[in-house]
Amino acid sequence: MQPPFNFSEQYSLENERVLLAPLDGNNSTQLLHFALGGINIWPFSLMPMLGEANFKKYIDFALLSRVQQTAYPFIVFDKVAKEFAGSTRFYDIQLANQTLQLGYTWYDTKFQGTGLNKNCKFLLLQFAFETMGMERVEFRADNNNKRSIAAMQSIGCTIEGILRSNVPNAEGGRRDSIVLSILKSEWEGGIKERLGRKIGN
Repeated sequence: MQPPFNFSEQYSLENERVLLAPLDGNNSTQLLHFALGGINIWPFSLMPMLGEANFKKYIDFALLSRVQQTAYPFIVFDKVAKEFAGSTRFYDIQLANQTLQLGYTWYDTKFQGTGLNKNCKFLLLQFAFETMGMERVEFRADNNNKRSIAAMQSIGCTIEGILRSNVPNAEGGRRDSIVLSILKSEWEGGIKERLGRKIGN
């Protein structure tokens, strides 16, 4: 039987390409320069991130969600480039229902399309299904974010539908959210093996 997931535990996930470490108030400063660069690498984010003040609010929200035991954020370190690349997290964690969402994922543009994301997703999905005992991992994105949707489909996600006018966006309007998921049976039934081949496992 798997030990219960503990929000106060320091879980690190790692392979030859990437290290996912718990995001905290210290290591989050390694990401601040992305928010100060003047280039918006988060055009579909629900929270504005450009500028130090917005970045601090984003980090504070991520860390508070862990304290409240609804999320578990990670900082992403690219071991090949030897640089911090971005962040991701488990959120809407429902241990009783054995479900969670995987998102708030972003990387600087230099890391996009390099295979880093697939390595991250493999480690996160493996941990969710095989350590946390999840039965379902859900993904959501702005329905206009075609790059993110394609990336989720490429790791094996199934599109479930569109939640129309689902949440406010950072610009003051509302977004339609696309919902995708992977089930434990699908992970065990081939997605793990196929995704592992893509990253060279």
